[in-house]
Amino acid sequence: MNRRLFGTDGVRGVANTYPMTPEVALRLGKALARTFRDTQDIRTVLIGKDTRLSGYILETALTSGICSMGLDVFLVGPLPTPAVAHLTTSVNANAGIMISASHNVAEDNGIKIFTETGVKLSDEKELEIEKTFFSDTIDEDHAPPQEIGKAYRLETAHGRYIEFAKATVGYKDLAGLKMVIDCANGAAYSVAPEIFRELGADLTVINDQPDGTNINLNCGALHLDDLKSKVVETGAQIGIAFDGDADRLMAVDEQGEVIDGDQIMATLALTMKDQGRLANDTLVTTVMSNIGLKLLMRERGVNVETTQVGDRYVADCMARGGHNLGGEQSGHVIFRDHSPTGDGIITALQLLCIVQDRDDPVSEITSMFEKAPQSLINVNVAQKKAFEDVPAITEAIAAAEAALGDTGRVLVRYSGTELLARVLVEGTDGDQVKELACGIADTLAAELGA
Repeated sequence: MNRRLFGTDGVRGVANTYPMTPEVALRLGKALARTFRDTQDIRTVLIGKDTRLSGYILETALTSGICSMGLDVFLVGPLPTPAVAHLTTSVNANAGIMISASHNVAEDNGIKIFTETGVKLSDEKELEIEKTFFSDTIDEDHAPPQEIGKAYRLETAHGRYIEFAKATVGYKDLAGLKMVIDCANGAAYSVAPEIFRELGADLTVINDQPDGTNINLNCGALHLDDLKSKVVETGAQIGIAFDGDADRLMAVDEQGEVIDGDQIMATLALTMKDQGRLANDTLVTTVMSNIGLKLLMRERGVNVETTQVGDRYVADCMARGGHNLGGEQSGHVIFRDHSPTGDGIITALQLLCIVQDRDDPVSEITSMFEKAPQSLINVNVAQKKAFEDVPAITEAIAAAEAALGDTGRVLVRYSGTELLARVLVEGTDGDQVKELACGIADTLAAELGA
């Protein structure tokens, strides 16, 4: 599949540099509008964004492109990605757009597109938009002057999402639950504190002062030191950290220890199974999940279906199989009963309901399986050359696999959104796992390093 614009999670890059320029956003808005207006009668696109400074220029350019083709635009401002997906369906729009680079640094930005049902575009639909984007005739198909679209500010957007999120847990009373949330100076900075406070939680909030340049800066789901310290300092029962667009989370227990996506999914899956709410008694995960999670699920009668890395692949597997819980070790968790995409706030609420209903410390509630030693190393690369075309890399991987035998595994892949190679080694001996991962990482850096 020959892609020229879209990556594994929309279009992404350094802001004000191709493809994240106003010119590209304008043309992409046109291409999206023409694609959707040809297949549907409703003519509205909803646009949200996170808190990056570059969001302003991309939002304006996308809006201009869409309106020039005769579609209207609803602008919702800074909101989590899953809120944009939900609102797209709620207002009956043709499509939704989220301007965000998720967990990336503030200098990056991206454009994610949702269908009218709130799911990310299929590969086929992305290629259809790309074909229109690169066509020579796109500028010949503008709407006549009297049919140019309009842009509206959807003033009710925040309130709509807040009420939707609270309703997913039946407006559960969280009174007495002491917690800390880290908003990553990102898209959750406004709505997340309101949601947890309105449900009665005793809340401390950190990193909720975005300035356009501090999103994900030493904070949020990828940088947990602030959260760990604040949880211990305040005597909180739990800490929750969102990433820049709040479609995922990581948690911290009362001792300041990290609770990753695998542990969260284990806690949720077994609770839902015991309550008869886990569809098909099945959990959907990716190849990155720890083997300890899979062994626990097997022991407790939960089937595990495994997909390639990426929440869109988890969502697709869930839709095809009729499953209602799935996610990634990185903290993307999808509750298909409530949303077709990962939602960090909904995941947090589901976890907090379990904590509120039990007297045990969070460290005991979420310590459900023994993790097999894993080492995950990210390597900056100058290019994404096929590994099989670099003998030194294939030899390093083969040597690690031989050393592990049938007691472990090696997974080496490129990031879908950054110039990174990710090395995952899992086994029974932590020192061996780390040594093998470092060996492969060093080889990657020597052969492909930036």
